[in-house]
Amino acid sequence: MKINELQTPAILVDLDRMEDNLNTYHRAALAHGKQVWPMIKTHKSRELARLQLDTGCSGFLCGTLDEAEALADDGVQNLMYAYPVATKPSADRVAALAKRCNFIARIDDLDAARIMDRAAAEAGVLLQYTIIVDSGLHRFGVQPEQAADFARAMEQFPHLKLRGISTHPGHVYGAATKEEVAQCCVDERQRMAVAAQVLRQAGYCVDMVTSGSTPTFFGALDDENINICHPGNYIYHDVIQCASGNVDWERCALTVLAAVISHPAEGLYLIDAGAKCLGLDQGAHGNGSIRGFGAVVGHPELTVVGLSEEVGKLRAEGPTDLQVGDIIRIIPNHACSAANLASYCVGVRGDEAEGLIAVDLRSNATKKGFE
Repeated sequence: MKINELQTPAILVDLDRMEDNLNTYHRAALAHGKQVWPMIKTHKSRELARLQLDTGCSGFLCGTLDEAEALADDGVQNLMYAYPVATKPSADRVAALAKRCNFIARIDDLDAARIMDRAAAEAGVLLQYTIIVDSGLHRFGVQPEQAADFARAMEQFPHLKLRGISTHPGHVYGAATKEEVAQCCVDERQRMAVAAQVLRQAGYCVDMVTSGSTPTFFGALDDENINICHPGNYIYHDVIQCASGNVDWERCALTVLAAVISHPAEGLYLIDAGAKCLGLDQGAHGNGSIRGFGAVVGHPELTVVGLSEEVGKLRAEGPTDLQVGDIIRIIPNHACSAANLASYCVGVRGDEAEGLIAVDLRSNATKKGFE
């Protein structure tokens, strides 16, 4: 089937670009002796997870416990959960995962640790964890200089085993230039080095130093401490990646296919893709370089100026040949959000649509309590 024969709106994945992205990152990691445990929330797809394993990733960083449980069902052994848990239902799920695979939790709070230790004791497991270190985002994490103090405090929990440290340098998503991205890499490397050093000096074994974001991936590859990298968006890329100069537009693999359905006024066009396709993300951490709600491929004169749920609004800033009935492709600001809004993406090569890619890791475990 040709792309222009597809129903709109649709979320397209350029398979050639996606495969090139995976190969580029995984080969670079291999050359530097690093493992890649990608963040799977970007695509939430079993099929694409298998592709990442085939391309060379060693495990996965999960954004939800649903994702971790599904991957464990598929036999994936190395899994890490990105966020602390602090309720008994979640802690029980974490303990159950620890029985099934090489599962690594992340902890930065003693109260949460107490809940997890109790769940591990009840399940009869030793739960592995890394200490979350704040490398600049100021969201989760202990300060690097306090890592050893936190590890000592964690010794009160006999069912939790320290494996190392983890971080997410997410403040890079506020960067608008290559120079600002580079500074975030410096923050990531320096702060993780401090945390690793104080832990080792205090006699702790630090097997795992895990860190990552797509923008800082290449800047951290030659770091002597970081041994596991967690890019996520690298499989698709998007406007946010391009706006900071991190990647070229030609690497963006995910687009939203839309039709122009109305031309109500001079310079104004409406399309059949809205917030439920493109998402409303304009940079989670204050990126001022983002204009509008996506980039229209081949039409630099157009800006996506507004989104309702099912309809988008384009404004032409200068001459345009756009007409009602035209089919356009839009690179979303944040591919992770857009991919999560559909049950399927369409895999394409050139102008051919090859088939569907199920987005099948979006389930909500709440329903299990009612079954």
